[in-house]
Amino acid sequence: MPIVTEDSRIREILAQTRRVIVIGLSSNPDRPSHEVAQALQSEGFDIVPVNPNEREVLGVNAFPDLRHVTGMTDVVDVFRSSEHVPQIVDACIERHVRTLWLQEGVIHHEAAQKAVDAGIEVIMDRCMLKEYRRLLG
Repeated sequence: MPIVTEDSRIREILAQTRRVIVIGLSSNPDRPSHEVAQALQSEGFDIVPVNPNEREVLGVNAFPDLRHVTGMTDVVDVFRSSEHVPQIVDACIERHVRTLWLQEGVIHHEAAQKAVDAGIEVIMDRCMLKEYRRLLG
C-alpha cells in the first residue's frame, strides 16, 4: 500500500471520517492548527486536541499525547514539525490508527513508509481542510 495521493481515495477517507485527533492543536486562533480544526469542527467533525501545553481547545479537553486519548479515531492529523513524525507513527501503530494525515510541510518519508508497512493509510504534505473543501465542500 503506497502513500495515498489519489483524489478518489482521499475523498473516501474524508467522507468516512467523523473523529479526528489533531496533534499539535493550539488554542491560539492565529495558528494554522486552530484555524483548520475549528473549520473542520464546524463541518461536523469530532475534534480531539492533543497538545501537552493545552488543557482545552475549541471547547474540548486536550490530551497530553496520543497514547492518552481514549476511544477510537478515524484520522490522526499532525501539526507538528517533521522531526516528531517517527514517534507519532509509533503511537499510531500502537493504537491501530486507520489513517495518518500529515499537514502541509510535514514530510517524513521513512516514518510514513513505516506507517504504511503497518497497514496505516498515510496522506502526506496536504492540508485536511483544503482537501475537504476541494473534494467534498
